[in-house]
Amino acid sequence: DVAYVPGDRHRFGLVLTYPIEDNLILTAYNEAPYARRGIRNERAIDAAAAELIPMFDIRTPSAMTRASALSGGNQQKCVVAREFSGKISVLVLDQPTRGLDVGSIEFIHKQVIAKRDAGAAVLLVSAELDEVLELADRIAVMYRGRIVATFDASTAEKERIGLLMARGEAADREPVPEPAGAAR
Repeated sequence: DVAYVPGDRHRFGLVLTYPIEDNLILTAYNEAPYARRGIRNERAIDAAAAELIPMFDIRTPSAMTRASALSGGNQQKCVVAREFSGKISVLVLDQPTRGLDVGSIEFIHKQVIAKRDAGAAVLLVSAELDEVLELADRIAVMYRGRIVATFDASTAEKERIGLLMARGEAADREPVPEPAGAAR
């Protein structure tokens, strides 16, 4: 199965007016064990929330609290809990720690590493160089929609990657030409 943690948790990761317990099952709300023949199984939904909230350290007074009432870090933990709770063969993460506190970042990084170590393929999209260098085995740098370089993470240099991200070039390379018809 493919799990996806979107870059915009408010628009694509959560229904902010729904309670946490419903957000934790959004991708499986109409499937067993959460529903049968269109009827919600509240006991199974409550059990999933009771398991995932402490497991992912989601700080909330109740599973019935609306997602909009949570801090950004706890909202992101809800998305991560939902996406990481099933069997995963491919994990796609888009800016998974943008705007989060240090504790939430460390927690999410540990979860990503655990999934990778369990055999999941991980595709991480991030502008945070430290995050990329910590989590990646291979790094592809994009500039203006094109891959301009790839590196093995163990030999990647932060400064070179930064230049490639910002200018499409490093000190020892020519700049990447602008695509035809591209506006500046």
